[in-house]
Amino acid sequence: MGSSPRPEDKKRAARRRTMIEWGVILGVFAILYATGLHTPVIGTLQRGLLTTGLLKPSIPEADEVFPAASPEFYFADEEGRVRSLAEYEGQVIFMNIWATWCPPCIAEMPSLHRLYQGFKEDPQFTFLFVSMDEDFGKAQEFMANRNFDLPVVHYRKKARGTYESTVIPTTYVISPDFRLVLEKRGLAKYDTDEVREFLRLLAERGE
Repeated sequence: MGSSPRPEDKKRAARRRTMIEWGVILGVFAILYATGLHTPVIGTLQRGLLTTGLLKPSIPEADEVFPAASPEFYFADEEGRVRSLAEYEGQVIFMNIWATWCPPCIAEMPSLHRLYQGFKEDPQFTFLFVSMDEDFGKAQEFMANRNFDLPVVHYRKKARGTYESTVIPTTYVISPDFRLVLEKRGLAKYDTDEVREFLRLLAERGE
């Protein structure tokens, strides 16, 4: 009969297996980063977090006092025309700041798309998906490849003050009387009855 492996040999073998496993994992991540596939992969993983219902915007109280929002936020539409938020005063403005290289932006986009479907035909609402990509074509290609019919625009500049978040994604909701009623920094789930009711209530108050 052969002798049983010594404890030291077992430990060495276990360490070798662990090193091989980590080597494979790191190799996979290296390939994903080298090919640019890490963003959609991480975004897909983060999308799973949204199904828990834990990541959602905090809806303000009805009697809360809201700060004024600046109309001096500028962007270019798909035809290259520079526009500002001032054009949409009197409407509920839902503005999402995002980029194609941002995994949490990608993760929340299906939720935002579902929310938009219920409001896109209503003239009381304006939805703007403001791309921070240097190449606007990448943002347009992203939407087309995923069959998102979202109104994507290209960031230009803003006045200092209201929109100071350095995090993307960040979502702002502006009331018809130009008050900043919601600012959500980071990933969230938006296609909920609570969010839909909140937006419709804002529109009713602005009538």
